Amino acid sequence: MKDIHPYGEKESPLVDAERKTSDEKLDASVVEVRAPDGSTPDHEALNSAAKHMHLEMTQDDIDIAEERLNGMTLERTRHIMQQFLDLHEHDQNISSDTIADIRTFLRDPDVMAHPEKHSELVNAMKMEALIATENSPYAEVRAVVDPVDNPNDPSLTIRVWVVGIIFSGAGAFVNELFSIRQPSVTITSNVAQLLAFPAMKFLERVLPDKGFTLFGTRHSLNPGPFSRKEHMLITIMANTAFATPYTAYVILTQALPIFFNQSYSRNYGYQLLNTLSTNFIGYGLAGLTRRFIVWPSYCVWPLSLSTMALNKAFHADTQSSVPGPFKKLYSISRLRFFMYTLIGVFVYFWFPNFIFQATSTFNWMSWIAPDNGPLNNIVGSVNGLGVNPWPTFDWNTATVAGQPWVTPLFTVVNLYIGAIMAMFMIIGFYWNNTFNTSYLPINSNRVFDRYGVRYNVSRILDDRGVFVEEAYQQYSEPYMAAGNITIYFWFFAAYSSTVCYVLLYHRREIAHGFRSLWRDIKKAFRSWRSKTSAEEAAEVEDADDLGADIHLRLMRRYKEVPEWWYLTCLVLSVAFGISGLAGFPTGVSPGIVFYGLLLAAIFLVPLGIIGAVTGNAITLNVLAQFIGGSIVEGNAISLNYFKTYGYITTAHALNFANDLKVGHYTKIPPRHTFAAQMVATLVSSVVCSALFNFQMDLKNVCTTEATFRMTCPGQNTFFTAAVFWGSIGPRKIFGAGGRYTLILLGFPVGVALVGICWALQKFFPRVKIFRYLHPALICTGGVTAWAPYNLSYMTPLLYLSLASWAWIKPRYLDWWSKYNYIANAAFSAGIAISAVIIFFTMNIPKLEIAWWGNEVMYNGCEGAACRRLPLPDSGFFGPELGQFN
Repeated sequence: MKDIHPYGEKESPLVDAERKTSDEKLDASVVEVRAPDGSTPDHEALNSAAKHMHLEMTQDDIDIAEERLNGMTLERTRHIMQQFLDLHEHDQNISSDTIADIRTFLRDPDVMAHPEKHSELVNAMKMEALIATENSPYAEVRAVVDPVDNPNDPSLTIRVWVVGIIFSGAGAFVNELFSIRQPSVTITSNVAQLLAFPAMKFLERVLPDKGFTLFGTRHSLNPGPFSRKEHMLITIMANTAFATPYTAYVILTQALPIFFNQSYSRNYGYQLLNTLSTNFIGYGLAGLTRRFIVWPSYCVWPLSLSTMALNKAFHADTQSSVPGPFKKLYSISRLRFFMYTLIGVFVYFWFPNFIFQATSTFNWMSWIAPDNGPLNNIVGSVNGLGVNPWPTFDWNTATVAGQPWVTPLFTVVNLYIGAIMAMFMIIGFYWNNTFNTSYLPINSNRVFDRYGVRYNVSRILDDRGVFVEEAYQQYSEPYMAAGNITIYFWFFAAYSSTVCYVLLYHRREIAHGFRSLWRDIKKAFRSWRSKTSAEEAAEVEDADDLGADIHLRLMRRYKEVPEWWYLTCLVLSVAFGISGLAGFPTGVSPGIVFYGLLLAAIFLVPLGIIGAVTGNAITLNVLAQFIGGSIVEGNAISLNYFKTYGYITTAHALNFANDLKVGHYTKIPPRHTFAAQMVATLVSSVVCSALFNFQMDLKNVCTTEATFRMTCPGQNTFFTAAVFWGSIGPRKIFGAGGRYTLILLGFPVGVALVGICWALQKFFPRVKIFRYLHPALICTGGVTAWAPYNLSYMTPLLYLSLASWAWIKPRYLDWWSKYNYIANAAFSAGIAISAVIIFFTMNIPKLEIAWWGNEVMYNGCEGAACRRLPLPDSGFFGPELGQFN
């Protein structure tokens, strides 16, 4: 069977029917647009229109549009572009120049009255209308996602189950085992996609075509050539399974003697119930929000495009030549480009990660005067603010805060703006000794006591791990470094700005999603009735509705996952959670599960929309701690579970939605994606839960003397946060009379920032830069860049992003479309493979190269943070004992 294609003879019947229905509503007596001499626009005219009207279209896009241009009437173009403007007016992924041209086309009456005078504009709008309806309006998506589908391609086959489950179990084992190592070793889904290709090709060659028929469908050991749908399903399973469960933090801190020492938490049933609950609970919510954050065309999910590019390199590669940098034609295939780049990165990564580590932490400005405190507090990459024009030669360091060749440029720029604003706040706090910060390191995520050393939480707890007020009054209040204080301020600002921004800029899309949900609910209640002609018409209209691009229309040929499947998953997850909390002596109310669900229900759609558009995720961990600590003050274990359900439910839901979008782009039947994700998550939950007790039995685990560097950096931070927010509680810290009450001003600042950006865009519409301001991302930049990170992790991200999006893409769009995402995938995969091999061959045997290039970056203040002020003569700072809030 031929691919279903939106163009020419390969047109989808569904798409063709929708076009006829829509065209019948329009005025048939329209004027065909012609060039000034009366001829049909030629190839050069279309190229000129695309160039001068700022359309991001490759030569292939223009060639395809040219085939159908004369079939696009002026009235239909106007109808489509009005919908386009309604949907994308505030979409920063669409060029501001394009939006300006669309406004001119729609609002200038002379265009409709005398189209021949505006042939270039009209041709450009016709092409944009064709691309928006027959493909994707985004060049980034068109570069890696084909607007075609072959329903006969094998998808959820027996060989997918075998390879997918093996990969899921193996990857979950490795990632969980080394998650407590400093630094950790992580296998990514791109590595799984790379390894799955030879494995599946081998099975394609050796397995016989034998099978069975079930419910009218034949299932064979070898249904034919290995398809891209099979490949992507394995990748989705890997991506789902490779995420380590959040209960690894809860269980280990509960069970280990150096933390809470609660022996019941070593029970495997307890571990598995809570892992199953926290792993699956987000999926139910994600499925119920598909119409908000998965199906619409504006929900691009940029981070998924690198995965799609690698899949296309394996299965839909071409040898076409494209012009690129250095005025050359590049004909190398995507797959060959990927392999060459991967090998190069694999070899190179040994230098910054093992041989010459100073090239990774290139804090060369600190080498000038390593013991100069003020200098190093500003320029230091380890203990300073990282103000350094060239801070690294290591891709891994440069991409800590994001993927520069995948994340849109406006996202990176907004994050950088937020980072700079936060940096000046940190400097102001530190040099003015605000909140006693000058006695501490300038940029640390640790909590300190009144003596300037790490806060010893065991001194304020009894044998059960419960907070003791008298012990607290005889020890110390907790203190935070300037960088950590600033992070909390911008966290609060990010939450309020996110909600306000989405309601102000995306309220129409949200309303559309709720209307769609209500329509589906009504259809479910009357499913027993035969369809009326009115209902059939409503379905056709919905196919051309807001955000319904070609990918959504092609996916509608497959059975969608019923809402009750997701509801069942949600209910079972809640049941597992309640059983895990109530069936063991946790002292935790099962109602915490519902508190977490409520928090996720409020924030999932706003966070999902921002993540789907910008490629940047805002986490709820601080807000969950803040609210949870206020509700369950004095109980750190309850706080841990409130944080778990309040934070990880939304995080899992967003990861699940990203995978749903990958399946959506690949045209995998939704029920196949659902089944693959469920099984992979089950495998991961069982494997990871089985590893907890093994990890806890390692010698000196989670201490500085741990074998194989299993020092548990995440668990140590989690334990400190549990006591800080749970045992001590936010009321003592942020409440009336609290030391950091003023930091709550972050909430109104976030709202005000949205208002300022909206006013600038409203009253200065011609200033392009204002359109790309994104207040939620600016606030997030104030979080992402600091404590324990700094500007040295953000500056290279900006450079790389500018190189890809501002230099290569505008000049060599065809080259960028072919190789950009492949390069990103190759870099990530090469580093992951290199890091794993270095760990097993060098780190475990404790092989190292002792020389200046591996030691210089930790000299002076970069080895031990220099503080601006020495402790007072009394040996402590802050109020006297017994006078703490």
